[in-house]
Amino acid sequence: MRTVGVEEELLLVDPESGEPQALSAAVLAHAEREEEEQDVFEKELHDQMLEFATHPQSGMAELGDEIVRCRKEAARHARETGCAVAALATSPLPVSPAVGMNRRYRWMAENYGIATREQLVMGCHVHVSVESDEEGVAVVDRVRPWLSVLAALSANSPFWMGRDSGYSSYRSRVWQRWPSAGPTELFHSPERYHRRVADMVATGTILDEGMIYFPRGGGEPAGRGGGARRGAGGPQREPAAAGRLAGRPFRSDG
Repeated sequence: MRTVGVEEELLLVDPESGEPQALSAAVLAHAEREEEEQDVFEKELHDQMLEFATHPQSGMAELGDEIVRCRKEAARHARETGCAVAALATSPLPVSPAVGMNRRYRWMAENYGIATREQLVMGCHVHVSVESDEEGVAVVDRVRPWLSVLAALSANSPFWMGRDSGYSSYRSRVWQRWPSAGPTELFHSPERYHRRVADMVATGTILDEGMIYFPRGGGEPAGRGGGARRGAGGPQREPAAAGRLAGRPFRSDG
């Protein structure tokens, strides 16, 4: 039986003005004081973001209940830290993104420059398990004709830095700046998929396999297979559907 998990990135904002607030460290510290929730919330690329992840679920009712609970807990932790959470793909208001300073994010900032600094985009990622490498590659190869349809159905990020961007999904334009984002040629086999990933890592194009974001229509990284929670293997924003490829994530975003 397939399992499904969800990760959702939320924007931390001032509850009065709606301006993004770089308070993720404070919100996470508040959440970590409640031991049972230590594996639910996690820091993201920018300090204005908060992410939660569900357990893998085989029933959609159970998954829906967990998403609602996680959203409520995220809102509570934010409120008790002096901010609020907003389910947005991009901030409608001007913002100066603050990149988190762990090793991974420092590498990204040093190697991708402004593309990293401006990557303040949020997503709701739906992770669907696959049975094998072969099935995973078959999904990657066959989803390409549907990417534009998924992007059109899920688009809801018209604003960028306080202005109307002229796009229904400006998030998709920002996301395409990553060198490992966007549709690829057909792989046909797991061997060709793995070879492409290995080549990108070996040449320093990406830091590691976790930065493989293809194929995509307009979303964020998804990855981690049939469940979103770390160690476990109707969104408001551009959704992602993902599977696991022999323990390595591949992504397909709408």
